[in-house]
Amino acid sequence: MKIKYCSLVIIALFAMICLSSCAPKYSSGGEYGFFGGLWHGFIVVFSIIGKILGLKIGIYAENNTGFTYWIGFIIGLGGLGRGASSVR
Repeated sequence: MKIKYCSLVIIALFAMICLSSCAPKYSSGGEYGFFGGLWHGFIVVFSIIGKILGLKIGIYAENNTGFTYWIGFIIGLGGLGRGASSVR
């Protein structure tokens, strides 16, 4: 029973972090590198949902470092697919 409760709490916290991390476009002054791309790749599903709902959410960072951001973004997208396929 406690394991089920703990897993529900962890899933709820992860969902809250993912939903709160979709910041509006141009909200930050810094450039996004590899880890920023990795994170944006992980949360792309929530960003797309926000776009569909009409929110001003960017799918990727306009102010990125280029190649390293792109690699992180692609790896983040792949991590999402790999996690979904392991559910079987």
